[in-house]
Amino acid sequence: MQKLPFVSKDQLTEIIKKFPTPFHLYDEAGIRRNARELKQAFSWNKGFKEYFAVKATPTPAILKILKEEGCGCDCSSYTELMLSEAVGCVGEDIMFSSNATPAEDFVYARKLNAIINLDDITHIDFLEKTAGLPETVCCRLNPGGVFSLGNAIMDMPGDAKYGFTRSQLTDGFKILRSKGVKHFGLHAFLASNTTNDGYYPELARILFRTAVELKNETGAHIRFINLSGGIGIPYQPNQKKSNIAAIGEAVRKAYEEILVPEGMDDIAIFTELGRYMLAPYGCLVTKAVHRKDIYKKYIGVDACACNLMRPAMYGAYHHITVAGKETAEPEVVYDIVGSLCENNDKFAIDRKLPKIDIGDILVIHDTGAHGFSMGYNYNGKLRSAELLLKEDGDVEMIRRAETPKDYLATFDFTGLFD
Repeated sequence: MQKLPFVSKDQLTEIIKKFPTPFHLYDEAGIRRNARELKQAFSWNKGFKEYFAVKATPTPAILKILKEEGCGCDCSSYTELMLSEAVGCVGEDIMFSSNATPAEDFVYARKLNAIINLDDITHIDFLEKTAGLPETVCCRLNPGGVFSLGNAIMDMPGDAKYGFTRSQLTDGFKILRSKGVKHFGLHAFLASNTTNDGYYPELARILFRTAVELKNETGAHIRFINLSGGIGIPYQPNQKKSNIAAIGEAVRKAYEEILVPEGMDDIAIFTELGRYMLAPYGCLVTKAVHRKDIYKKYIGVDACACNLMRPAMYGAYHHITVAGKETAEPEVVYDIVGSLCENNDKFAIDRKLPKIDIGDILVIHDTGAHGFSMGYNYNGKLRSAELLLKEDGDVEMIRRAETPKDYLATFDFTGLFD
């Protein structure tokens, strides 16, 4: 089964005349269409807002597109806050969720009037001393144990470093109320990259029930519930895509079943999606530059794990299309590799693909999130350009490729070569 890229060989041939490979390419039309589908799925909730996970694709041009579609920014560091401010996201357009948070990050978040999502009960005093407590505070729940849907284990919250325990939430809400906090949010993240449509509704039920308990235990006014991220995408061709309309409807049913009877029908629903929002709408474009036949057949490309580390780090699957050979029979088994001095620098292992010739353009799919953003400079490799395929078909460079001057910019060579 084949996945088709959002860009054709003819388009890529023209793009490469101006922008050399490797580069990450994003599909503006797809990004906008997907953002609108998410918004429609949760349109039943008048306060709904998506806070895009900046860590997934920290590129101002992408953040601006999402802002135009009504999205805010989910930030977890000082520089992510800077990026959000630069594209005009301030105040409640920012959700700041961090852990082991430096004081200066809290200070900056308070300066921007961002919504602050606390990760630990000790952060209440820390935030108060370093930056002061706002009127609205969110707290992150870690229920511990195992999170499962039916017999399927989705993740192990008890092993995660994030969040308050359930009893700490009650204590935390009481402490915050005593210190003058007037409005509360509730947040949790219990699974990653799942295409099981039951994940969000089950998470919603856990948070909705917890919200009712916290209201009864502490008298707190809970203003919003943040379902965070975790909705995945089909990296492999035989995987099903998440049905966002069905997910939104199932969350609505849980909302009406649990919150409405408790008089809590003013609660806004927030999401913090990164992978779901961007991954399918980006690809890494690279060229075959070497062929090697020893105990296996290798195709060496001009990209490497520094451009996309998920396969090396997680053993993650990313589909590969040989541009112009989309309908050709996959007949040769290859490892597709980069040039790092590491044997895990492989985009595909034992992958059956059409015969690849030197100079062929390879499209590595689903790199729009956690692709460029996880790049690094091992072996002195330089991070690639990022390009945007605009709705009108034009291509714009939205981040230039690094140069050796960028790589060396943090060194002081004064006197070194005298």
